[in-house]
Amino acid sequence: MGMKATIREDLKQSMKNRDKETTSTLRMLLAAIQEEETSGKAHEASDQDILRVIAREIKKRHESADVYAKAGRDELADSERAEIAVLERYQPKQLSDEELNALVDRVIKQHEADGGEVSMKAMGQIMKAATAEAKGTADGKRLSTAVRARLQG
Repeated sequence: MGMKATIREDLKQSMKNRDKETTSTLRMLLAAIQEEETSGKAHEASDQDILRVIAREIKKRHESADVYAKAGRDELADSERAEIAVLERYQPKQLSDEELNALVDRVIKQHEADGGEVSMKAMGQIMKAATAEAKGTADGKRLSTAVRARLQG
């Protein structure tokens, strides 16, 4: 069963359980997936596309939660964080800091072995390779911070 089918089944279950928070979050996620499928060239979203949509939606929720918290709207920030918790169920296990640093070190060593320059000028190339290797197991911001720290340090 693909991710989309799993999400639909989980939506049905949350509706039966009268879990309004999970139901609304999963409906929003399915709408975002449908938007992904219909924007540009129409296609059926692959599991990789769905993981990208989930990561994008989580990022939006983090940004919103931060804005709400800074504005003193804790109830709205808590609501955003609850949605993040629901969305994170569908993401692969996130890398620990040690695993992330090891991944970045591997990518940099590979880049250097391929004759590439290891400096801030090469950050884009290294980020592209690191993002491909991480395959959704690390947030882009965390990955970028780790790469930047390795290149500057």
